[in-house]
Amino acid sequence: MANSSKTGWSRQILLTSADQTADLAIRLRDGFSVGDVVLLSGPIGAGKSCFARALILGLLADVDRVEDVPSPTFTLVQTYRAGDLEIWHSDLYRLSSTDEVAELGLFDAFDTALCLVEWPDRLGDEAPDTAVRFGFGLAEAEDHRLLTINATSAKWDWLARKLAENV
Repeated sequence: MANSSKTGWSRQILLTSADQTADLAIRLRDGFSVGDVVLLSGPIGAGKSCFARALILGLLADVDRVEDVPSPTFTLVQTYRAGDLEIWHSDLYRLSSTDEVAELGLFDAFDTALCLVEWPDRLGDEAPDTAVRFGFGLAEAEDHRLLTINATSAKWDWLARKLAENV
């Protein structure tokens, strides 16, 4: 899944609360679309699910939908529909091979949905080249997180502009 138009950028953001993490997701929601893959990495409790849940809730609210958005830790994948946009939220923590990922249908969804993937290391070499990486890390203060966003595809230039405006 190569993209011939390559660019690269990285941004670090200090998030001082779960509310600030959710607010960031809400502010970014209008830029995501079909075929976008967001890889969410970091230790347990770092903010991956908080970000994904807020993003999904915001996208659903935009089309006047209210749904419960549970963590996909046990179901592995939760899907949602926000108007024409299908959203896949997956948690690959319990998987041990890319064969198991393929059985979920996630690789096909990369082209047809907005995919939020927690524990993307389980994808092996199968992560799309155009995916954006959100790395959540624990910071010194107990409820603070350091978010590092890395993009190598020009399709994410909108995100760099949005972050420069709002953060």
